[in-house]
Amino acid sequence: MSHAAPRTRFSRGQLFRRWLLLMVLAFLGLQLYFVARVAMMRFVDPQSSAFERSQIVQLLKSDNRFRWRQQWVPASRIHSSLGRAVIAAEDDLFASHDGVQWQAIERAWMRNEKAQIRSSSKGKAPKVVGGSTITQQLAKNLFLSGERNFLRKGQELLITLALETFLSKQRILEIYLNHVEWGKGVFGAQAAAQHYFSKPASQLNPWQSARLAVMLPRPKYFEKLPQSPYLAERAQVIQGRMSSAVLP
Repeated sequence: MSHAAPRTRFSRGQLFRRWLLLMVLAFLGLQLYFVARVAMMRFVDPQSSAFERSQIVQLLKSDNRFRWRQQWVPASRIHSSLGRAVIAAEDDLFASHDGVQWQAIERAWMRNEKAQIRSSSKGKAPKVVGGSTITQQLAKNLFLSGERNFLRKGQELLITLALETFLSKQRILEIYLNHVEWGKGVFGAQAAAQHYFSKPASQLNPWQSARLAVMLPRPKYFEKLPQSPYLAERAQVIQGRMSSAVLP
């Protein structure tokens, strides 16, 4: 006469520890995936980013015949004035920091706290101010969603550390300039130069580079307002700063 094997019973504490272990292993596996992807970028040009893929989905939903503009070009075929302009406008300490400007994040946090209080009193949505470096922006665009929460920000910082560890500053800037958004369906320096000035990125002049750099925080907005006085005035300011911007 055979007897059925007794069932193993786990206490709630044991189940919790098992689930916790699985979550930790999943988290570590995800980090290894990101590190491996970043390490490959030392030799392989990324063909697309998570942000670009999300934009393709949105454009397909709104327009089945949308036009997509993107073409990878090496750093040698992007005029140096564009790199200087982007650094002057977005991250003036790019060449020297380790990927994160903690003071800038703290200042942005304080400004957002004040904006939240003011907006709540007026019943409006607050305008969020960022403190991200070029490396942080690249980390977010390459791998992450557009959500704003502590978990996503923590993941962004870990990917930023990987980018700064495995890639040179020159390589980080090259990938950034080839994948940053410059308008609706317009990604990368080559596409932006052709879209706005009908020339390749290698032929951009300092004023055109400054104008493109100013567009970066709100490219789709400024694409619709090419004659914006703010765009012209801010471009002049950035052009004046470009001589002191340090390329890596």
